[in-house]
Amino acid sequence: MLGCLARSDQRATGELYLRGLLTDGRRKSMQPMAERLGVDHQRLQQFVTSSTWDFTAVRRRLSSWAAQAIGPRAYVIDDTGFPKDGPASACVAWQYSGTLGKTANCQIGVSVHAVNDTCSAAVDWRLFCP
Repeated sequence: MLGCLARSDQRATGELYLRGLLTDGRRKSMQPMAERLGVDHQRLQQFVTSSTWDFTAVRRRLSSWAAQAIGPRAYVIDDTGFPKDGPASACVAWQYSGTLGKTANCQIGVSVHAVNDTCSAAVDWRLFCP
């Protein structure tokens, strides 16, 4: 999935970042993920905020892989609400969340999933910015 990244250090740190997102643990921010991985959180932070790479190329590769792996019969667009305690995260607003079943301080993530009768794979996603 990260083969389109130009530099080997970007690919290695990107792999770490993905591993951090996929491991157990409630918090998926840099410091808790870095602690679980046993690496310096600045390495992950730099990859996300300062390292230049084309996320659309990565998503294109992911979408292509999903299409080959699961042979989607349809694409589903879905939204998910993420409750937030304060306003510090990007795109947080007092808004309705179907996930929460009410209006609350939250982020809304919108995703596209390739699906068939037995499985699905997220192939694109982004935060809704009110």
